[in-house]
Amino acid sequence: MSDVPDSPVTVVVADDQSAVREGLVLLLGTLPGITVIGEAGDGEAAVAAVAELAPRVVLMDLNMPGTDGVEATRQVRSRFPRTNVVVLTTYSDDDSIIGALQAGALGYLTKDATRAEIGRAVHAAAAGQAVLAPEVQQRLLAAAARAAAVPPGDERDLTPRESEVLRLIAAGRSNREIARALVVSEATIKTHVNRIFAKTGSRDRAQATRYAYTHGYTDI
Repeated sequence: MSDVPDSPVTVVVADDQSAVREGLVLLLGTLPGITVIGEAGDGEAAVAAVAELAPRVVLMDLNMPGTDGVEATRQVRSRFPRTNVVVLTTYSDDDSIIGALQAGALGYLTKDATRAEIGRAVHAAAAGQAVLAPEVQQRLLAAAARAAAVPPGDERDLTPRESEVLRLIAAGRSNREIARALVVSEATIKTHVNRIFAKTGSRDRAQATRYAYTHGYTDI
């Protein structure tokens, strides 16, 4: 069975460098199940394109004039929650990564990502799953390790099973896949997920994934 959805994933590409943007449009056009429906040269134009075109995913650069990629991501996620954002940038410093994830980005890749990696990230974001470049994952883990302490209650509030479910959420698993892995019903997993959201203050799987990475719940 093909992993490509029946309807293509619609994408807006936002990058202030026209050559890079045009190259990404051409690259995405070669990937199955993806259709580019718009382009933007800065963050303000990216938000306007989302308002007009309602894409499922925005491929967002961070360093753009005027409204940068972090602020554009924040606006997209707050105003158009059905559109997910994948950051594609040259930057992998802690401030850029954490700023983008806190703004609501669901994926974060650097511009040395391969064609296949970009395609996987776009499809994953369309399905509501997080995809982070390996170096981004490592930097998040390092940032978490440098934190002096986790506020009291954050760790102990999650039961061992909830911690296990959170790790699988961060790995991009769906409720059905988690249920199969843990040999329980999907309804049981939904209950665990709802409790995890409540305990971690997460609105969705993207925020739960960010919590998992910044609080040491991942296995990478």
